[in-house]
Amino acid sequence: MQNIKLFITKAHVFSVCLFIVFIFSCKKENTTNSNHIAPLEALNQYYSKNLRRCISYVDTLAKSQNKESAEKNYLQARKYFKICEPILAFADAENYKALNQPNILKVEEEDATDIKIMNPFGFQVLEETLYDDNFDIHTLQNIASKTKSRLELVSNNSQLRFKDYHVLWLVRDEIARIALTGITGFDSPVLEQSLKESEFAYQTIAEILKIYESHFTSEELMTSWQSELQATQQNLDASFSSFNRYNFIKYHTHKQLELIVKTKKDWNLEFPYELAFNNDMTSLFSKNTFNLSYFSSEQFDSLPKAKIELGQKLFNEKALSKNNAISCATCHQKDKYFTDGLTISKGVTRNSPTLLYSALQKSFFYDNRAGSLEGQIVAVVNNKNEFHSDLQHLEQTVSNNQKYVEAFKEVYNDSVSQDYVRNAIATYIRSLTPFNSKFDNNINGKENTLTASEQRGFNLFTGKAKCATCHFPPTFNGTVPVLYKESEMELIGVPQTNDTINAEIDDDLGRFTVFNTEEKKHFFKTSTVRNVAKTAPYMHNGVYTTLNDVVDFYNRGGGIGLGMNIEHQTLPPDPLNLNQQEITDLIAFMESLTDEL
Repeated sequence: MQNIKLFITKAHVFSVCLFIVFIFSCKKENTTNSNHIAPLEALNQYYSKNLRRCISYVDTLAKSQNKESAEKNYLQARKYFKICEPILAFADAENYKALNQPNILKVEEEDATDIKIMNPFGFQVLEETLYDDNFDIHTLQNIASKTKSRLELVSNNSQLRFKDYHVLWLVRDEIARIALTGITGFDSPVLEQSLKESEFAYQTIAEILKIYESHFTSEELMTSWQSELQATQQNLDASFSSFNRYNFIKYHTHKQLELIVKTKKDWNLEFPYELAFNNDMTSLFSKNTFNLSYFSSEQFDSLPKAKIELGQKLFNEKALSKNNAISCATCHQKDKYFTDGLTISKGVTRNSPTLLYSALQKSFFYDNRAGSLEGQIVAVVNNKNEFHSDLQHLEQTVSNNQKYVEAFKEVYNDSVSQDYVRNAIATYIRSLTPFNSKFDNNINGKENTLTASEQRGFNLFTGKAKCATCHFPPTFNGTVPVLYKESEMELIGVPQTNDTINAEIDDDLGRFTVFNTEEKKHFFKTSTVRNVAKTAPYMHNGVYTTLNDVVDFYNRGGGIGLGMNIEHQTLPPDPLNLNQQEITDLIAFMESLTDEL
């Protein structure tokens, strides 16, 4: 009997021990699982956590009672905003844009019956308000409250549903964003904290790749990323004025773009389509950087040679005009880098802009009144001072030429139509994106000929001189990276004459003439700086004949710097304080952007 009791006791103890081991094992297994959650879930947690931190500091900022407290909370809020930026900008582009918009009056013109005028809010506005000479705590609190409300909206809809290829796209976008707008001071206009803020964004890139570490089959590739990102953040630990942006892009940005392509292959991914950037691009300054169809009214994989050649012939065809007097090439001459060299082109009221790189824009004419190259051609054809014709005449003229009829049958497998005529000309213009200037060849490592002056000039253009905050590289026009959905317009106060003493603003009202929006008087599209050494005279009215004149205008602070009273000038009115050597270097850089045609 005693043996039976002893056996039962031992069995009971053994069962209890097994139960304890089972419970412990379950707890251990659950703990392990919680530390190894799915990458997308981990990314969601990381994003949500930092977004809430940002909101918390903005909330405290909105309740600040003095400038010292406000500064402290602003800097913390901005830090976490930048940590969120790579994910936020990709997941919710419109709200990111609103939260990071410049401190200028926001005007949205859908059409003549739908025009919205709105005061800006967000981090740039907070920065300029906080560090304004006439600081007002109540204004700051109001802007912070609006910013918090928008951040709350973002947070309430922040669940990420990314595929693996989305992750690589957002990393690529942020790498490009930092190079093209981040390090230029675009969104830190007063504090010039761009480099430190770029470090915060790179922290997130490193964290994302760590979260997705299990996706890598190549340990060497993951190690390359880790060492490169560490070196990049160390490089960014520099002063805004002395930072070498040229070297940063050449030796870090481009290396990271190469790593993106390698990672895509390592993860065995296929991108389902292309955005603004080509999926295999490894340089920001290459003919292979952009997906041209993204900027177009049609989709295509490449520009057919036969269609380009047909478009070139039509581009030079004077018979398309009513009196056989002019062609597209009349005002856009190849030997003048597709301008005409005149102050004002014949029959119109503005200077003839270059067509080079115009394919990499989202709107056309100085006042942005056309939404495509084909649409721009319609306006030129119908203009009584230009072609003084119509689309029917365009189609009929080409149809009467047997060589053209045969060419259209070959290229379009169809008969001549005005749509095809316009498309052929537009295709030729889209081919005018060479990216083979001295600067391009040097930053891509094809040659080593860039002078110290030219390199300093690029660093000034993208730094102290603030040129790149409107003329965004690599196109150096106003089409905003990295989404490239908008071609910006600016009011800089261009004078009627080259007079620095009694300057008066030019009487061309620019964008105002499209919808008669009062707040858009004297606004003009930001043109490309590429090939600027060959496209004088400058500005929409050709008022300046030399690059030195142009730089002097900006160095003084634009129209306000010349003494004009301009309410909505978007160009900062403060002098740039560039010395003569800096002006020389800046011009040397711009001259290095001349392509070989």
